Amino acid sequence: MQALYDFLLGPFVEFGFMRRALVACLALSVGSSTIGVFLILRRMSLMGDALAHSLLPGAAVGFLLGGLSLPAMGAGGFAAGILVALLSGVVARYTSLREDASFAASYLTALALGVTMISLRGSSVDLMHILFGSILAVDDLSLLLVATTATITLVGMAIIYRPLVVECFNPGFLVAMGERGAIFHYAFLALAVLNMVAAFQAIGTLMALGLVLLPAIAASFWTRDVASMALVAAPIALFSSYVGLLVSFHSDLPSGPSIVLTAAACYIASLLLGARDSVRQRLSRPAHLHG
Repeated sequence: MQALYDFLLGPFVEFGFMRRALVACLALSVGSSTIGVFLILRRMSLMGDALAHSLLPGAAVGFLLGGLSLPAMGAGGFAAGILVALLSGVVARYTSLREDASFAASYLTALALGVTMISLRGSSVDLMHILFGSILAVDDLSLLLVATTATITLVGMAIIYRPLVVECFNPGFLVAMGERGAIFHYAFLALAVLNMVAAFQAIGTLMALGLVLLPAIAASFWTRDVASMALVAAPIALFSSYVGLLVSFHSDLPSGPSIVLTAAACYIASLLLGARDSVRQRLSRPAHLHG
């Protein structure tokens, strides 16, 4: 019994950095689960990846000006993410280029620019820190950022939740009612960028979307109702954070990838065993209902 306690709870009881890492991941999980659900519903999963990578040049500018300073890199990353989102939207609106292609072009440019800027002035260790994060080095300021982000996200999503749902399934209705769907779209993008900023501080720009998106994808195999998907995604993200940190601690593995791999394992389990459209459901249907 004592061995089980030492394995499951000991690291968080004995080490302050593990407690801070767990609290940061829990706050991030609660705040970002709804963002991930709407990224899926709005068919913006890859755009979310583009947003996460587009933070890099802004974070690089913050790093060059203030070193590994959370406020500097966070502000720079948020500004870069918003700029890429706005520029991509403008390009898609006034040219024949689709928005997903515009996002792809913008984020690839931003990613290359950010890596180049950090490489010119920083070391490989600095680059790895920004790309893959350091959840075990989360300090009080980082906790405040993640908690504030989660609060802003929950309040913001509560305000725009209904029009977002309507726009996902019937965008013409908002137009008929005289509402401008673009306002809610860009408000959602701003909240998504804010969550990416909080996530990249913890698990890096390359891993940031993992904890946002994978639990939401896993939840889609258990329910189709929007609110229920968010309620299922949050516990999956919480579980992934807890187990990933334990695996990282006991196996001496990088914490960010361990968390994301745990979330990926939850996705695979949901894909195989979920209550809706999973492999188990497909195989258990009568033959005449397949297809």
